[in-house]
Amino acid sequence: MPSTIYSEEHRQLVALLRELREAAGLTQEELAVRLQRDQPWVSVVESGQRRIDLIELRDVCRALSMTLVEFVTTLESRLTGAAG
Repeated sequence: MPSTIYSEEHRQLVALLRELREAAGLTQEELAVRLQRDQPWVSVVESGQRRIDLIELRDVCRALSMTLVEFVTTLESRLTGAAG
């Protein structure tokens, strides 16, 4: 089975994370501060070089003032639209 880090689905996930951060008016540094992480961590996640687990994704969603359910619903809509 090929690595999912290079899949279209993963590219959609990181693109959505980046778009939501930008829509919230945050820089990578500002998001990193909210997450108590460093800016390079945000960068490697957004560039698709690092996968995040569910708990990390939940933390990112909270830092962006949204729920994990809202994020997954949005992602699923994009993935379904991309497949159709």
